[in-house]
Amino acid sequence: MLSLYRGVASIMPSMKIKMYDLVGAENNRAFSPYCWRIRMALAHKQLEVETIPWHFTEKEAIAFSGQEKVPVIVDGDQVVFDSWNIANYLEKTYPNQPSLFGCSQAKSQVLFIKNWDEKVLIPALLPMLIYNVFEHIDAKDKTYFRETREQKLGKTLEEFKDVKQSQIDNFRTILSPLRETLNQQPFLAGEKPKFADYIIFARFQFARSISPIKFLETNDPVNMWREKMLDLFNGLARQNLGYN
Repeated sequence: MLSLYRGVASIMPSMKIKMYDLVGAENNRAFSPYCWRIRMALAHKQLEVETIPWHFTEKEAIAFSGQEKVPVIVDGDQVVFDSWNIANYLEKTYPNQPSLFGCSQAKSQVLFIKNWDEKVLIPALLPMLIYNVFEHIDAKDKTYFRETREQKLGKTLEEFKDVKQSQIDNFRTILSPLRETLNQQPFLAGEKPKFADYIIFARFQFARSISPIKFLETNDPVNMWREKMLDLFNGLARQNLGYN
């Protein structure tokens, strides 16, 4: 029987870390921001990884983890799910690889960034992207996605199709703290990128993967930072199928 403890479970060991990654109709259109947090974290840690494309309705493929969402990683005899749990697991398990946080105090600050992303950025960004997600997912996922999202949102997906300029402007305004920080230092974590950067970048990578909307002006410090993030790790994120 599979045993679970705070997002960790034991199964048979493997040669390298495997990661189940949410994709659209094309396997090279990975769009989950939570998965992108970990894709960047694994690259940062310089760990060998095999990504396994996963779709919304393939619940049985990750049933061994005891839950139904990605990211899920398999590392030897360990299974870890939830992006925050995974980041902490990688930091603890591979202390001799480049640190994702830097120190315990910095980790506490990263937790604030995680919560800001999930409580502030998501409500502003997701309504502008929800229909784009529907357009780009595999045909076998569309009924499931429509039913679950419309039930949760209380609206049809089509009601989110037309994005207003006022929504984009509001999103850009919300980014002010991020913009001011990047006006004073190259990355959110300071001189070099760390998990704080990957959390926020993953949200922009989500948008880039499924939407043609230009959310950032070219000369915006946030956009210039995003361009640097796209080029990290030999252009790992830039190679993913996407738009601007």
